[in-house]
Amino acid sequence: MRAEKVSPLLALGLLVAGLCSSVHCLQENVTPEGQHKGTAVDDHALASSNTDFAFSLYKQLALKNPNKNVIFSPLSVSIALGFLSLGARGSTLTEILEGLKFNLTEIQETEIHQGFQHLLQTLNRPSNQLQLSVGNAMFVQDQLKLLDKFREDAHVLYSSEAFSTNFGDPEAARSLINDYVKNKTQGKIEELFKVLSPETVLVLVNYIYFKARWQIPFDPKCTQQAEFHVSENETVQVSMMNIALVIPYFRDEELGCTLVELTYTSNDSALFILPDEGKMQDLEAKLIPETLTRWRNSLQPRLIHTLYLPKFSISSDYNLEDTLSELSIQKVFTSEADLSGITGVKNLKVSQVVHSAVLDVDEEGTEGAAATGVEIIPLSSLTTIVRFNRPFLIAAILKDTQSIIFLGKVTNPTQA
Repeated sequence: MRAEKVSPLLALGLLVAGLCSSVHCLQENVTPEGQHKGTAVDDHALASSNTDFAFSLYKQLALKNPNKNVIFSPLSVSIALGFLSLGARGSTLTEILEGLKFNLTEIQETEIHQGFQHLLQTLNRPSNQLQLSVGNAMFVQDQLKLLDKFREDAHVLYSSEAFSTNFGDPEAARSLINDYVKNKTQGKIEELFKVLSPETVLVLVNYIYFKARWQIPFDPKCTQQAEFHVSENETVQVSMMNIALVIPYFRDEELGCTLVELTYTSNDSALFILPDEGKMQDLEAKLIPETLTRWRNSLQPRLIHTLYLPKFSISSDYNLEDTLSELSIQKVFTSEADLSGITGVKNLKVSQVVHSAVLDVDEEGTEGAAATGVEIIPLSSLTTIVRFNRPFLIAAILKDTQSIIFLGKVTNPTQA
């Protein structure tokens, strides 16, 4: 594979890289703390649903960002929404869980939360070969009275820390949350929230930090400048790594793509998918969990005489409200939201879901971080807001006579 034939596959490849790590980590079955006896956590069902959600969300983000890098952590978004669903009830709960691609006729809500609990415990096990930390936190307005059950479940099932926060000073609250995320992601995610409303009463946060070294690193001396074909008519210069090695390889004639898998020292892996020229959109449309399973079962060791892979650092920031609505998670953003599992009354809704991700790939390995934030405000915040930030008219009217005593137009409030 020559460098000049490389297509813009990177975001897709590393999307799947995260999934490979997740599936790998789920293979060992342990009983999570606090799990009820006799209730089994179906790791395969959790991994399959998370993969289905990952591909569905990827397709929406790719559609909204044509010809742009796409990078996100499906695991971070899934865990954050699972955390949120602890407080959801009725059809709001159903929408969230079905939007996460869980089949509620086959898996119960309790099993889903225990599955996430198990996953978090597994991912956070100490390792000499891999730096990986995943966690949750909630920032709570001083006056908000959380149900004891919600607070306990947040701690036990999602290992969530809780911080008292004064959202009446939104800039101070934003700084507190962003600094927390920055610290937990080793400085990779600096500004998860761009803005917070003074009406905010609760923010849920998930963070992920990942750093792994290639089992067989690239030699920096072999890295050279080469062309990367952004499109048929545009090329850019990149630092192109190259190496000769035996790695898992598969040529998928059915979907028109070539796959290679690079392994980390931890035995987790990154799967890179190179669509044939002009086939990216066709491939994206056919991404389903079964595709990933078929790919991984079809990989076979092969000597790659020269593997060319660009060094890169990509990052993305998303507001996910519209995207999640297109995945049928809708009511939680409206006056019909039922988050009564948080406070005991139906008085809250989600105002924004933000997500940030960054991924660096170089000769040594991969470093990535992601965070998801869920801002929750009172339903009373649906009060109509009218902002006079453009030219307007004014009429001063005397009550008794209904006479207009002043009438005017303001085009520049600073003009005398």
